[in-house]
Parts: sequence; structure tokens; C-alpha cells
Amino acid sequence: MFTLIVGGAASGKSRYAEDLLLRCAGGPLVYIATMEPFDGECRERIARHRAMRAGKGFRTVERYRDLANADVPAGCTALLEDVGNLTANELYGPGGAGEEAVVLGVEALFKKCHTLVVVSNDTNSGGAEYEGDTDRYLRALGNINRALAERADNVAELVCGVAVYHKGREPH
Repeated sequence: MFTLIVGGAASGKSRYAEDLLLRCAGGPLVYIATMEPFDGECRERIARHRAMRAGKGFRTVERYRDLANADVPAGCTALLEDVGNLTANELYGPGGAGEEAVVLGVEALFKKCHTLVVVSNDTNSGGAEYEGDTDRYLRALGNINRALAERADNVAELVCGVAVYHKGREPH
């Protein structure tokens, strides 16, 4: 099963995705972290997410790029957190392979998993026109979200902590 969770900042995506994954666990629990600890703000966010999943049995795999080669056990139950960071890393990071690498990486990851939950950011609620790299990033992330939604069994949007399913249904 492959579920895509999208939503705006602080919408409850991460908490919902973790809870969903724990209910659907069918193999070892793996948390694939994509945020590179560039600065204090990143390190704070990483610490908050680690605290959220503490004691839940997740093995953390840090993978900033090249998701296709992530070292996860076959048949695992995995949470990819998040596609927004992975996209930025593949577009702008050293050794990044671009937009297509994100989609191909998620496909390769899903082949290894019993259950995969992927968290991504909503790109449609900014309400502004952007230029340069920001516009490029948002277009790439929008393209990736659409490609992943086509492949996913379930697609939910988190709105104020409430999951609204646009495709499939909430797994149990």
C-alpha cells in the first residue's frame, strides 16, 4: 500500500502520517529523513520530529538524495518525510539528480516496502507569483506530487489536522 499525504505547513501531516503508519505496520518500521541539518533551525525541526517518534520503534534512515538506493529492509513499513526537502536536495544539492530522481526514488522505495506513507507539501496555497529558483522549485514539487498521486493507492490532504481523502480511503 502506498499513501501520499499532502498539506500546508503545520497542518498535522507528520503526526497523521506516523499514526497511520503505526496502524498499518506490516514489517519493520523505517523513518526516511530527508532534511539536511544545515543550520540551527533545521536541527531544531529534526529534534522535534525525533521526539515525536521516540519510543515508537522506528529505525531512522537519513537519505538526502538518491532515494532509490536507500538501505531499507525488504517488506518494511516506511515513512518518507518529506518530499519537499528531497526535491530541494535533488534540485540544488551537490550531486543532486533533479526532479525525475525523486519520483524514480519513491518508486524504487515502494518496491522494497510492504507499506509506504509519503509526506509532501501543498504547492497550491501560496497565493503569490514567484520568480527564479522558488518558482522552479514549486513547479518541480507540484509535478512530483501529481506523479506520486497517480501512483499512490491513497491520497489525503491534511487540513487543520483533518485528513480529507481525494483518492482511495484511509487504510486500517
